[in-house]
Amino acid sequence: MNVFRSGHHIYAQVIDDTTGRTLAAASSLDESLHDFQAPAPVAVASASETRQEEAPSVEAAAEAAPAKGKGAKAEKAAKGGQAQKGGKGGAAAPAKIVLPQAEKGSTKTPVEALAAIASNRKVALAREVGKLVAQRAKEQGVSQVVFDRGGYAYHGRVASLAEGAREAGLKF
Repeated sequence: MNVFRSGHHIYAQVIDDTTGRTLAAASSLDESLHDFQAPAPVAVASASETRQEEAPSVEAAAEAAPAKGKGAKAEKAAKGGQAQKGGKGGAAAPAKIVLPQAEKGSTKTPVEALAAIASNRKVALAREVGKLVAQRAKEQGVSQVVFDRGGYAYHGRVASLAEGAREAGLKF
């Protein structure tokens, strides 16, 4: 499956490499997609949930972090611990607290990554083009393809087209 993306439209073709024939094709110019309306933007409830979850973490981090000013010295001296630079007694360096947003290794699935831009008309249209080309390829008996993104970065409209094709049952 080959993808071409212009400034306004996106095109996808399923090509048989051995014969050089195009088996299925779809684009954002198709008659069936002429009256396509992008889905309304979904209110992001998860952002408010993350803020609620984040608040205790921030409060815990504030409590664990040493206070600045005159009271901090007294607090450090009361805790005891290793000697600091200059021979004065005090607490060891506090443990590093990592907030949920800063955790490394938390990866999103491709569908989750596209959720933020799914209401964009061009991105939503690219997903529909992916579904349409996959449906036409399945009618021709093609169920598995090699995805050629045509040198375009795999994000935005190109990734959305691929996800739409996967949703329609095409295997990459």
